[in-house]
Amino acid sequence: MDKTFMALAIEKAKKGFKQTYTNPLVGAVIVKDAQVVACGAHLKYGDYHAERNAIEACSSSEVLEGDTLYVTLEPCHHQGKQSPCTQAILEAGIKRVVIAQLDPNPLVSGKGKQFLESHGLSVETGLLEEEARALNPYYNHFYQTGRPYIVLKTAMSLDGKIALKGERTQLTGSMANQLVHEERDHFQAILVGSETVLVDNPSLLGKNSSLYPPIRIVLDRRGRIFKQQQLALFNKNQAPLYVFTQRELSQQEAADLPSHVTVFTAKQWTVSEVVARLAQEGIQSLYVEGGGRIHDAFYEADLWDEWLLYLSPTLLGGNALPSLSSLRNAKAMTRLSDVSLEQIGQDWRISAKKGRLASCLQD
Repeated sequence: MDKTFMALAIEKAKKGFKQTYTNPLVGAVIVKDAQVVACGAHLKYGDYHAERNAIEACSSSEVLEGDTLYVTLEPCHHQGKQSPCTQAILEAGIKRVVIAQLDPNPLVSGKGKQFLESHGLSVETGLLEEEARALNPYYNHFYQTGRPYIVLKTAMSLDGKIALKGERTQLTGSMANQLVHEERDHFQAILVGSETVLVDNPSLLGKNSSLYPPIRIVLDRRGRIFKQQQLALFNKNQAPLYVFTQRELSQQEAADLPSHVTVFTAKQWTVSEVVARLAQEGIQSLYVEGGGRIHDAFYEADLWDEWLLYLSPTLLGGNALPSLSSLRNAKAMTRLSDVSLEQIGQDWRISAKKGRLASCLQD
């Protein structure tokens, strides 16, 4: 029966999808005499957590006495936007807590479990842990590695090209294009290079299905986009815009920028430095849309976790821009794992996770 109740908590957690921002998806179920008496989920960033929502959903405090709480993630034991869930559990009179996954966030990490046990509650962990972890892959990755989960996404022709040189080139069909816009809303940030902005003039917006639209990020070493105030990124303020540049803006240039724009200036920005700064900003997931040089910089720095390819049944040839390309000498290849293939209209969507360095290439 324990697995049944935890599986229900996992399903409840999904109700907060795209609404909890940097907070994890969490579900909770309260059981008395083998019967579910209340359910809860963390539904919106800043609002009650799953445990408190489940407690509030109970008809009376008497119902809670001696109950079992099933929760997908370790209850918090710190004061944030909400008071600690551990205290709410203790005050409710719950006597047994079953936790699927301990929280990797150092603010919590074992402290919630320890507090409950120190006050006499029975605490069990690890039930359906793998399924619970799958609710929050980016959150888990962020706190385990200290950086965002990074997906390198590209659209490519069958001959390995991503665009005609100097021209906006729509390779994929409408179904794939719609899916990409929906996919953007799964991430906390989207990143491109300045060449993509100047040639394509993208808005980099999703389908507006997330309560917190992804931050748009541009790597612009020379600060070229600041001379193009008509660009969609400057005029569409539905989401924040971060620009990483090595050019110092004049006071007037800075004053003329829209309020949704933040400029990060340094003498040099490597990919590693950009990712480190994004981690400081609390960004847990990054969708890198390229182009080819940007992708190769992330690849060379080994700062990526998943490759996502939309393959178009087209050919470009000639001097069309290649995918994942730069002037560096390539000396090794990486094998990919967890490969999946799906047809999307006329195109193919291929995703794969980082595998291992396979071998060095011989001269």
